Amino acid sequence: MQTVFKGKRVSAILGIVPEEESFFDEEVNNYSFPVRQTLRLKKIMGFNKHRLSKENSTVSDFAVYGMNYILSNGWIRREDIGAVIVVTLCPDYFVPHISTIVQGECGLDQNVICMDIAQGCCGFLIGLMEAFLLLEHLGGKKVILINGDILSHKVSKKDRNDFPLAGDAATVTIVENDSQAGDIYYEMHMDGSKGDALKIPAGAFRMPSTSETARMTDQGDGNFRSLDHMHMDGGAVFNFVQTEVPPLIAHMLKETGETVDTIDYFLFHQPNKFMLQKLAEKAGIPAEKMPMDLVENYGNPSGASIPMVVVTDLANKLTSGMYKCCLSAFGSGLAWGGMVMEWGNLEKCELIVSTL
Repeated sequence: MQTVFKGKRVSAILGIVPEEESFFDEEVNNYSFPVRQTLRLKKIMGFNKHRLSKENSTVSDFAVYGMNYILSNGWIRREDIGAVIVVTLCPDYFVPHISTIVQGECGLDQNVICMDIAQGCCGFLIGLMEAFLLLEHLGGKKVILINGDILSHKVSKKDRNDFPLAGDAATVTIVENDSQAGDIYYEMHMDGSKGDALKIPAGAFRMPSTSETARMTDQGDGNFRSLDHMHMDGGAVFNFVQTEVPPLIAHMLKETGETVDTIDYFLFHQPNKFMLQKLAEKAGIPAEKMPMDLVENYGNPSGASIPMVVVTDLANKLTSGMYKCCLSAFGSGLAWGGMVMEWGNLEKCELIVSTL
């Protein structure tokens, strides 16, 4: 898919993270590998610390917490909200949906459209696409886009490949019509034939969770997990990113008449520092234009990666000026896509900590 959205802008972003910080140095004894060997990964992969939600926390907890924050602080009025979109891989329930939970808990009008979308790494881009489309039919009202996952609940703590990456977070983004906004170039691709590269085998209708699917086993490489746990085939995903994303970036720049030099910031999904460094090298992107420190400070928050990069690395800049930005996300599905847009003069851009 390739298209151009006109007259749309992101006006505010709030990031919400749990209060618990877990440090890589303190987790090394969870694994069956020699401590010294495990610690070598710290610099290579960018592992340091990550945010983990409580066992009984849900995405709606963080979403409602964030919504109440923006409502009570005057970021938006209830009557100005026309839709709530929630993009997550971690529903509270099969039914009801998180978007309707948010609507009910936050006292939003019955005319507000509520929609949940199951999407992972590309969740922010998919959510923005849906928000832009809805804005064509909401008059002067705005869209609330919520991205959030608590995937640490679905990763084995004895899996050195996956657990250090897990980072729980949610973001709330306000999206609105703006006749003065510049064009937004948008591109998205999918390849479901490679979907097994990032998968949770059990827990839904194809393979319901049982005592057997919950049984932890050695995967043959020293990592222990069950069929209820998420696993990323690191080699397959790395090759996919290095093969598909650089041509995507080159194509988007060509289509928009931009170059690496004219783009101020490349705001990418944050799988790990190593993968981003190699991607930047292959795409010819200077490291200073691509923030890549999210995993070492917060972990990989799935579809909330890009807005989390904004609130943690660029809040001061994007609230005080306009910048030419290239956004890209890639991962579960498998999916990869991007946007080229002028972004800035945000009305609000903050990060808060939830005690829930």
